[in-house]
Amino acid sequence: MEKGFFRRDALLALCALAFSLGAIVCFFLLKKEGAYATVLVGGEVHSRHPLSRDNLLEISTEYGHNRLKIENGKASIVYADCPDGLCVNHHPVSCAGESIVCLPNKLVVEIRDE
Repeated sequence: MEKGFFRRDALLALCALAFSLGAIVCFFLLKKEGAYATVLVGGEVHSRHPLSRDNLLEISTEYGHNRLKIENGKASIVYADCPDGLCVNHHPVSCAGESIVCLPNKLVVEIRDE
């Protein structure tokens, strides 16, 4: 094996690492706190709730039942009658663009800024 080939691989790996770190830093510097949690059911807007007000919301639709908790500027699903419960295990969301999805119940909680 050539030594030049190893050096080019190391240089390529360092460039990829630098690019990844730069992207992560930009992501954290540019993210904005959200103002509202928008609840979508089946792709349609169901309701919109300010993150500034603590609230516990029951969301019952033809697809299922979820409980959305808004506390300290963060939204989370605390109950879902879906079989997998992945949305309940999702971390609370608070920044614009973040979302929680309950696929079996066709529910999306999306954080928006204004």
